[in-house]
Amino acid sequence: MHRTDRARALRQADNLTEDRLWAMLRGRRLDGLKFRRQVPIVRYYADFVCMEARLVIEADGPSHRQSEAYDQARTEVLEGLGYQVLRITNEQVLADPSGVALAIRAAVATGRPAGHPHRP
Repeated sequence: MHRTDRARALRQADNLTEDRLWAMLRGRRLDGLKFRRQVPIVRYYADFVCMEARLVIEADGPSHRQSEAYDQARTEVLEGLGYQVLRITNEQVLADPSGVALAIRAAVATGRPAGHPHRP
């Protein structure tokens, strides 16, 4: 499958959390920042990316709890390419969208994510 086709398929398979996060980010709704979703970067697909801020936002669901080593390696590759990586849990998106927006703003303002959420 071509990378563009794969990205399109991932966008169509978004879950509730990604849909809610996308509703917050799309159309420059968050401080005029342009975000794209399911963006291919090297061999990975980033959930959401703001190219101008070099910020990658990853929405982490239950499956990520069993893939911490993979996620860490992926984060290191993306950071090595000059991206900031902000990991946000599904629970945070659903329970505290205002807090998520603040964390994204802080990451953009400081040039680095405002602390990675702790995993249970």
